[in-house]
Amino acid sequence: MLYRLLKCMDAARFESQVVCLIHAGPIGEKIQALGIPVYSLNMQPGEPSLQALFRLTRLLRRISPDLVQTWLYHADLFGALAAKTLGVPVLWNIRASNMNMSFYRRLTRFVQRACVQLSGWPQVVIVNSKAGQDFHEQLGYHPRRWVLIPNGIDTMQFQPNIHARLSLRNELGLAPDSLLVGLVARFDPMKDHQGFLQASKLLACKLPDVHFVLAGNGVERSKPWFSAFLECEQLHDRLHFLGQRDDIPELTAALDIATSSSAYGEGFSNTIAEAMSCGIPCVVTDVGDSAFLVEKTGIVVTPQDPQALANGWQQLITLGVAGRNALGAAGRQRILQYFQQGEIIRQYEWLYESLMSPDK
Repeated sequence: MLYRLLKCMDAARFESQVVCLIHAGPIGEKIQALGIPVYSLNMQPGEPSLQALFRLTRLLRRISPDLVQTWLYHADLFGALAAKTLGVPVLWNIRASNMNMSFYRRLTRFVQRACVQLSGWPQVVIVNSKAGQDFHEQLGYHPRRWVLIPNGIDTMQFQPNIHARLSLRNELGLAPDSLLVGLVARFDPMKDHQGFLQASKLLACKLPDVHFVLAGNGVERSKPWFSAFLECEQLHDRLHFLGQRDDIPELTAALDIATSSSAYGEGFSNTIAEAMSCGIPCVVTDVGDSAFLVEKTGIVVTPQDPQALANGWQQLITLGVAGRNALGAAGRQRILQYFQQGEIIRQYEWLYESLMSPDK
């Protein structure tokens, strides 16, 4: 979403520069390709660094920004501390909801607690989901002001694409009418790949012609974690691990059913909104704002319940092509009506300008 914002924001009104706490990574490279400067503090994950904080403070003083916008817990904390002496508006951006911090490093838990204590510092805390705001209020966040701005989708990039459907099946060596259930998500405990794979096994026992596609950073067939499912008789030739892909719009449009199997922590699911924009019906767990997002255009199931997830898939499969297409069309219309990228960008622009005006 940060990349989309920087790509589409009015460059005549806003000049942006980006600072990464660790290495820039693929998204940083895409931002640099926009002509936007990207700096890296080169911190090591899990290793706090006062030196990096001092570097950030010096960098901000040199850049002399009119506004500092931070994204996610670690950047929220570092950005607030570094910008404290600049006297410029600071905005935090929270992208998650009911995080289960027991799965993450002790440092991350410390950072979250510190953000609770300092949450009155920023002028605004932006959330991309109502569930995210509710959860962080329960944690003790007490900002001066909450602002809800959901994620925005490029509906021209993510749109129905019959050629993508045929292309992916050719790539996987499958028949043109093969049914594909997909999960596009990085490998992370919150995404609950285990629940997705357990549900895949349950459905595979009933429907022998369904295949399951997984894509995302860390989702590789060679990962030992997946070996037990690959060795399963019902699944070994029906699981397709694609890893990190650069063709997510085409990959998403090629699915019959898209899934969010998240166990916790989801705020506003980009991948589900993108699937809806592509006209693909979705089965989602009731985490974050996913139920609100799909509304009546998909199926919502209890998180961490593989049987419910498998039943949701089977329900959509039973609808047939016409039924799934109708739900998919309704989902795309919902994205067009409420979550188009241009409108979401305008909300950010309006907020930035309101905070930088002379009377603020």
